Amino acid sequence: MKDHYNAYVDKELVLEPRWSGKLNGLTFSVKDVFSIQGFTNCAGNPDWLHTHGPAKQNAPVIDKLLESGARLKGATHTDEIMYSLNGENYHYGTPINPRAPDHIPGGSSSGSAVAVSANLVDFALGTDTGGSVRVPSSYCGIYGFRPSHGAVNIEDVIPLAKSFDTVGWMARNPELLLDIGKVLVDGTFSSNGKLNRVMIGNDAWKLLDDAAKESFLDCFPVIEQMSESFEEIEISSEGLDEWFGIFKILQGMEIWQQHGEWIEKEKPAFGPGIAERFEWTKTLKQDDYKMHFKRRESIREQMEILLGEDGLLIIPTVPGVAPKQGLPKEELEERREKTMQLLCVAGLAGLPQLTMPLGEIDGKPVGFSVIANKHKDLDLLSWAVAFKEKLSAQQVNG
Repeated sequence: MKDHYNAYVDKELVLEPRWSGKLNGLTFSVKDVFSIQGFTNCAGNPDWLHTHGPAKQNAPVIDKLLESGARLKGATHTDEIMYSLNGENYHYGTPINPRAPDHIPGGSSSGSAVAVSANLVDFALGTDTGGSVRVPSSYCGIYGFRPSHGAVNIEDVIPLAKSFDTVGWMARNPELLLDIGKVLVDGTFSSNGKLNRVMIGNDAWKLLDDAAKESFLDCFPVIEQMSESFEEIEISSEGLDEWFGIFKILQGMEIWQQHGEWIEKEKPAFGPGIAERFEWTKTLKQDDYKMHFKRRESIREQMEILLGEDGLLIIPTVPGVAPKQGLPKEELEERREKTMQLLCVAGLAGLPQLTMPLGEIDGKPVGFSVIANKHKDLDLLSWAVAFKEKLSAQQVNG
């Protein structure tokens, strides 16, 4: 397999299907954080590669896909220890965004998003802790799904922050996302209910770049037709910037708890931005932020009440198109802060979120997201299939 897009850390890695099933004949790639028997993950950093050995077994999600008829083709690039949203790797280079070659692909599941967007495979696995499936999916113009926290087995996957980590997946259409979901999602995370009460998060839409707003206007009438109620709301009375502050602290503490010992022992070489971020996590002390844990629980309760059994929250996935490659670190960090205000909603509440490639600015994609309540994963994916059909019918009929 040729890799003109620098999507792969190992493009020759192949595992054949084990059985016949729902995913017969389909190919997939995996982010270089999933255990594959005999393969050594590098997690985007050469020092990680040199200090870890080959996996003794496959991650359970990989076995499930192989048993459903899919064929594994390649391990894809990730940002260093998954702690970035950009996709620019100091050690291994930047995968090329097929939809915007001079712009970043987004991270940390950058290679997986690029492989799908470039039509190198049918679908790909990533991980999403703070937005690492949603962001590159939006930037590369594909569908990406972050499931409810705990909905998909995450054993034998290199963790970042365990109370936020999820296994996500990407494809070029929602029908395939749903089929994958039926294979991977725990059966308790599907209620077979209707999602017909729609809320537009005004405070989230205010974060969207002005140039991107008009690109989504065609979607709203279709969503309204599918809904029994349609209203505008404020997601956070405190402000989404406050919510991101809570997320940032809690995630940072978990990251240092998870990787601090290895960092102190091995003193790995990190690229710009990543090194500073890990240094900051080292300064966080749990006793200083006990209130943040309580506030997260309050946010979870608030979102569960807001969404209920039938609610859908509509927000932009990211503020706009992918930033250009090579921007100054300060400019990328400013963009990250704004982006994380959108991403932290599902992250704090452990909710499923689907990003869809429905917007475009000068030919470059912008993602549009729908969020449902926990345990509504398959309902959300089914809604997306129905929405795409109605939107396509409207476009055909003018």
